[in-house]
Formats: sequence, C-alpha cells, structure tokens
Amino acid sequence: MDYSLENNIAVLTFDDGKANVVGHQFLDDMNAGLDRAQRDNAGAIIICGRDGMFSGGFDLGEFKKGVEQGQAMVKRGFELLIRLAGFPLPIVGACTGHCVAMGAFIIMACDSRVGTRGDFKVTLPETAIGMDLPPILMALTESRIVKQHLTRAALQSEVYNPEQAVTAGFLDEVVDAGQLRVRTMEIAQRLSQLPQTQYAANKLRVRANTLSAMADDLASMP
Repeated sequence: MDYSLENNIAVLTFDDGKANVVGHQFLDDMNAGLDRAQRDNAGAIIICGRDGMFSGGFDLGEFKKGVEQGQAMVKRGFELLIRLAGFPLPIVGACTGHCVAMGAFIIMACDSRVGTRGDFKVTLPETAIGMDLPPILMALTESRIVKQHLTRAALQSEVYNPEQAVTAGFLDEVVDAGQLRVRTMEIAQRLSQLPQTQYAANKLRVRANTLSAMADDLASMP
C-alpha cells in the first residue's frame, strides 16, 4: 500500500502487481492506512487500486492452507467491511478496473464510489463458483444494490461493466481513467467540508440496521 496525504485527504493506493487480492497483507495495510488517516486528522479517505484492477477478491492461496487459515482470513475481511461501513470519516472508493467478489464488497462499503470507464468486470461470483453468501455479505449487498438487480447480482452472478454497475448500485458514477483521480479528489474534498461529528453520527444512523446485521453475523462466526 502507498499512503499519501494530499490537501488533507488520505489516499490509500493498493498495487500488488497482480489482482490486488485481499489477504492478510492487504488487510494489515488497509487497517494501518485507516489508522494513519485518523492520526493525521484527515478530512476524508480515498481507497484506490492500480490501473485496470481494483481487487480480484480474497486470496485463494490462503484457502489452500486449510480450513482454519481460510476462515481466519475471511473473518478479518468481514471485520474490515464493518469498519469501512461504519468508519467516521468519509470514504471514497476509486474503482480503477476489475472489481470482483471481496473487491466488490469493499467498494460497496465505501460512502461514494467512482469507477473507471472501460472493459472491466464488476461481479459477485459466489454462486457461480459454488460459494455461500453469508448474512454479513447479504446485509451489505441489500443496502447498496437496487432491488431490481439484487437477484441478478447476488444470486445469478451477473457480470456488469462499469456503466451497468452504476445502474445496479455497485458504483455511483463512471469517468474516464484520466479523470478518476481528479473526480474522487473533488468528492473527497467536498465531503471533508461537512461537520465530521455529524457525518460520523449520521452514518451510523443511516446504516444502523445494516451494521447491526453484519455485526450479529460476525459474532456468530467461529
């Protein structure tokens, strides 16, 4: 992860040279970046992938190590989603390309989401690859995906391009790649001007049911 503070906006950029998989290193870096943004008294946060790839989802190699190792990574990932969804600072997701599985859930947990126009896939492939969608993920999905697309996105593993992802609710808007940094910074700057105390409190109120459902499911995990 690369961390920078630009005009009071903390920018967390992830680039592992491959699929930006969500493994323990990613989770360590993300949490460290969120912690640092708070220490720096940042006004807002931008989470950004590398050109062409936001994230391809959980690190499948971790699952191959055994059930316990896979469960430990998944639980940490779910803890991150709850942290992002309830984080006191505004979070803007810069979806720089493909956004798959856990990558899509991270984007959905952000407050504002801007995607890159192009031949990129945004999808929840869990059904297609024979995996369950636990309540914690369904609560987040139902809070962001529009009702007309919920079955197609969550159950039928439909693959969306960035413009279609806006219609479905994964993203809020799409811009050309060259404008993504400028646009996300504009949004972050605007959100940073809102009273932080009220922003944090009202985020918890707006997302109270979703966060409660997510926390309950997390508590039931081994």
